[in-house]
Amino acid sequence: RSVLAAMGGKPVIVRTCDIGSDKTAPYMHLPKEENPALGVRGIRLCLRRRDMFLCQLRALLRASVSGRLSVMFPMVSSPDEFAEARALWREAEKQLEREGVPFDSRVPLGVMIETPAAALMAETLAEECGFFSIGTNDLTQYTLAADRQSGDAAELFDPSHPAVKKLIAMTCAAANSRGIPAGICGNSAGDASLLAFYEEAGVAELSVSPGRCLSLKRDICEL
Repeated sequence: RSVLAAMGGKPVIVRTCDIGSDKTAPYMHLPKEENPALGVRGIRLCLRRRDMFLCQLRALLRASVSGRLSVMFPMVSSPDEFAEARALWREAEKQLEREGVPFDSRVPLGVMIETPAAALMAETLAEECGFFSIGTNDLTQYTLAADRQSGDAAELFDPSHPAVKKLIAMTCAAANSRGIPAGICGNSAGDASLLAFYEEAGVAELSVSPGRCLSLKRDICEL
């Protein structure tokens, strides 16, 4: 609520619980996985711990009356996962309605495109969701089978690889055909060498750190 209020009517996008892989939470007592990057993380974990997920969704809905909220689900790899998450969102709405708690019933629900599977299914996902956020860090490592946290494989991590760019272009084309925005997040969102490609692909917005905003605006104006 305080974040939404502080933004004074400007849009705020909240990513739901994205625990797993490089994002740990000791208090959740998650089992050790041999390869956590390919394990139960993001929406996969949320759908396994529905009580926890529903609690977060209720909190977001309660806060939605304080500003322009959008919510996105991370690590989605199939339309079925988004459908399950949306069903829980609707259940949270019904619960609050029964309890007489006010909320905004028009909150857009989006999908993070972080896996090749999600990019390949972008046309179907675009028919159901309100926006895309393309997570370039994970999308790159999964597409190139290169762990971005591994010293030995780090040199293979290349967000400008033709395969990665093709998946981004496919995703943006699917979004634009359905009239929904597709944004870019991750380290390469602020990469000036990719700006011309993003413009050509039809990227609607870039998510970067505050310190990069002014210089990125300058880079965009110089295209």
